[in-house]
Amino acid sequence: MFTGLIQALGTIEPLGGDSWQITCVSHSCEVIMQDLAYGDSVAVDGICLTVEKVLKDGFIATASPETLRRTTLGGEQTPQKYVNLEASLKVGSKVGGHFVMGHVDGIGRLLVAEQTASSWEMTFIASEAIARYIVSKGSIAINGISLTVAAYESELSQFKVAVIPITYTETNLRYLVPGSLVNLEGDILGKYVEKFLYSGNPQITATDDKSLDGVTPAFLAEHGYL
Repeated sequence: MFTGLIQALGTIEPLGGDSWQITCVSHSCEVIMQDLAYGDSVAVDGICLTVEKVLKDGFIATASPETLRRTTLGGEQTPQKYVNLEASLKVGSKVGGHFVMGHVDGIGRLLVAEQTASSWEMTFIASEAIARYIVSKGSIAINGISLTVAAYESELSQFKVAVIPITYTETNLRYLVPGSLVNLEGDILGKYVEKFLYSGNPQITATDDKSLDGVTPAFLAEHGYL
């Protein structure tokens, strides 16, 4: 489990097969490397990877076929110059973002990034499978970064986030250009709510492409959610 607060930047290089070498390159690498050990979990652009070999300034990990299918590690898209790194949450640590599992739901795409007086406003498009977990003022992880949804257009499956300067400069968001692909993970709370809703209505079949059209205020009240 992670918090979505990025600790360092790194690079990632395929080693053949499903193996990848992640190298920490930023000034804050000590946070990642100080007690890194075999079997530890590290979020790499929001993807939870298991350390199989510790290197001087990084580690080697394996990405499963499911991970390659759901994330930016798979396919033929151009890889980002840098990846965001976060070590797993330790018991007793501060949770400054939100609970991020490192289980990417799918890939999104940056549409536009605009600088304002106090932040960067970035608009992304998500697939319907991911968009159903997006709510205005809710949380979403973009390349492993915990961000708040500033606005959401359900008809277009587009959402906007406001990124403060420290987040923009300390993560790989500053390297994104329109068309760049990103890893998206919806808030785990939304997934559990959805699970409870479907469990309470056996007439709804749970599939990867299911819709929440049947979830009305009357339905929520009947099942104790309102």
